[in-house]
Amino acid sequence: MSWRTRDRETGPGPSGESRRPRAAGGRLVEFVRLIFVILFAAAGYIVATRMGQASTSRTLVGVVLGISTGFVLGGVLGRQTVSAVTSVEQQLRRVPAAEIVAGAAGLIAGLATAALLSVPIFRLPPLAAWTSVAFMYVVLGYVGYRVGRTKHAELFDLIGLTPRAAGVARGEVSVIDTSALIDGRVVDLVTTGFLSGDLLIHSAVLRELQTIADSSDPKRRGRGRRGLDAVAELQRARTVDVHLVEEDGVFDVDAALVRLARDRGASLITADHNLSKVAQALSVPVPNLNQLAAAFRTPVGIGDELRVELVKNGREHGQAVGYLEDGTMVVVEQATDRIGAEVPIQVRNVIQTATGRMVFATLQ
Repeated sequence: MSWRTRDRETGPGPSGESRRPRAAGGRLVEFVRLIFVILFAAAGYIVATRMGQASTSRTLVGVVLGISTGFVLGGVLGRQTVSAVTSVEQQLRRVPAAEIVAGAAGLIAGLATAALLSVPIFRLPPLAAWTSVAFMYVVLGYVGYRVGRTKHAELFDLIGLTPRAAGVARGEVSVIDTSALIDGRVVDLVTTGFLSGDLLIHSAVLRELQTIADSSDPKRRGRGRRGLDAVAELQRARTVDVHLVEEDGVFDVDAALVRLARDRGASLITADHNLSKVAQALSVPVPNLNQLAAAFRTPVGIGDELRVELVKNGREHGQAVGYLEDGTMVVVEQATDRIGAEVPIQVRNVIQTATGRMVFATLQ
């Protein structure tokens, strides 16, 4: 289900979310009620004119009673119709378009098979023939629909197609992980145009962010709110379409995200190193935010002379830590007495890790 599709259904705010569906439902109720009013008014007129001697007063009473009955029953059945339509719509939102198409194709194939098999059955007596044919159409149609939905990925592969949420290339569809939203750099990628297309956000990711934002720990609460702010900024971005994928009963969020990326032919954007390894093992492409950030950092080589402000002690004795403007950590040997000052350093080693780049240096 798309926020931009629910977007365009509900708008970005709660007021738009409630008014439009309510208005559409109200129109459907009134339409059903109008049909029932017309039908029952006609029925009241017919009954009044055919029972005994027709008169204007009797006809008028019959029509009024018919209209009243139709008005009440139409309202009740109209609301039931809206409820049924809404339920079906919610179920369809949770089903990928590829499954719907494959299910429809399977249904058509099942009905066609039933039509062919029913030809010799019509030689039976009419009652037995029509009963058997009806049973065959129902069973084979349902079986075809279920097989099409269950095997949709294999069926699309047979004809050389890969079902996608949107777009024409794999890179245009991306599943966003909780860690990527908290990290926040995905917003910068969207803003600068390096990431575009369709972004899929699982409902379980939003629940995780909400749980973190409601934490009693101030640091966790801040991280959760930062992730929710990132979602809001992505919704406002014009270069991407944000889609909310709803799924109930999810206990393993990581597994759900990997499964979603595989089903939709999407890439998985995450800052979680372990999740990225699992996704890559399952042939899901994972753009590495740390590698991308490192690719755009100013190159630093052995022997380069820099200036950096030292802000804290390092892990080993005598080490002090500072950061370059792009966030690269710099570890300076024998510099604990210079913490709080900006010092000249000389790079002696650069290490690339899974989480980014580290620079080791000495004081000049």
